[in-house]
Amino acid sequence: MKDQATPGNGPEATAPRRLSTRETAERLGVKPETVYAYVSRGQLSSRRAPGGRGSTFDAAEVDALAHSTGRRTPSPAAGDLVFRTGITLIEDDHYYFRGVDATELARQYAYEEVAEWLWTGELRPGVRFTAPAEALSAARRAVDALPAHSGSTDRLRVAVAAAATADPLRFDLSREAVLAGARNLVPTLVGALPMVGTAPPAAGETEGRAAANGAGLARQLWPKLTAWPADEPFLAALDTALVLLIDHDLAASTLAARVAASARAHPYAVVSAGLGVLEGPLHGAASGLAHRMLTEVLERGSAVPVVADHLRTGRRVPGLGHRLYTAEDPRARALFTLLAEVPQAAGALAAARDVVATTARHAPLHANVDLALAVLSVSCGMSAEAGETVFAVSRTAGWIAHALEEYGERPLRMRPSGQYGGPRPPQPLPTATGEPPQ
Repeated sequence: MKDQATPGNGPEATAPRRLSTRETAERLGVKPETVYAYVSRGQLSSRRAPGGRGSTFDAAEVDALAHSTGRRTPSPAAGDLVFRTGITLIEDDHYYFRGVDATELARQYAYEEVAEWLWTGELRPGVRFTAPAEALSAARRAVDALPAHSGSTDRLRVAVAAAATADPLRFDLSREAVLAGARNLVPTLVGALPMVGTAPPAAGETEGRAAANGAGLARQLWPKLTAWPADEPFLAALDTALVLLIDHDLAASTLAARVAASARAHPYAVVSAGLGVLEGPLHGAASGLAHRMLTEVLERGSAVPVVADHLRTGRRVPGLGHRLYTAEDPRARALFTLLAEVPQAAGALAAARDVVATTARHAPLHANVDLALAVLSVSCGMSAEAGETVFAVSRTAGWIAHALEEYGERPLRMRPSGQYGGPRPPQPLPTATGEPPQ
């Protein structure tokens, strides 16, 4: 545990929540114009939003009006990809895990503590996850058999499949069985990854001893990412990153995980589905592009030529912008604040700020979490794919949380209909062309 506190007891838990006009209209089941009609009739009070953009409304007052009018938020139509979830809320450039500010959680608690709380609602200070010997051995053998050029996500996918074979009870989807498997799977994934270089994770501490001594997941993951000896400030930053990345609403990989859970796939298969999507360059692998960009900025001494090259070739400047935030990604802001206190990160952090300032001349884009992960990986001598590894290990807990939710829903409910655009029947049978294969 980091600093002693209790989720839900901070100032965010007591301040009345404000809704935007759009959110108010959705909650009442009316058009935005009707919301202002309620205001003009004195049925709702409004307040100007910060910066003068639109109005905000008291959530309790809106709920009371919804109750009195009999209006309710309309349910999504069949086939719509809108799912009720109690895990993550993103609004007003902040994000929350079960109503608690996620960046505050990351400052106060370790990864395992937050994952356990997210799964069960119980805060267990000092909780540690342990990899079963049989599952870890199977995962390591499978990972060791891969070609040397295999990436970390390749290894993680193989490790998940191997760990599944070592768990004959994986088809038990009861809550207790899923939680037990999740607590075993996360450290198994970390333990199956090969060490980087020859430097120990801390003075006189081997990997096996670290796990046996109940070391936190961040300390176990550290030697899988860099050959540098473990440094407490950087370990704290890594642990914070792990917490920040646990979940982010229905991102592409999480949607894939929920589809698998809807089909009642076991938790290992759910995680495999998430990993398959995470590897895309627009998702988990995006931090690698930002890492390479920051490395080039440091080599060339300025972001100007690097950003110019991206713009000249029509490439996006990596690590900037997020469709869910109008300002800086709160995950990036939390990591930047922590890394600003670490002298060894000063160079990479300055390079990241230079990229943001340079790009702002062309487009007002803010830093996202991929850029912050790149600052961490560049500062610690990690490879370009280290951020993707951190992302994948962390998000495993989020996928499990979504699987637990989805197992409680009607099975196979995610069955959208395709809009056929091919030739209309009846069509003639195809005829063979060319020479038959030899």
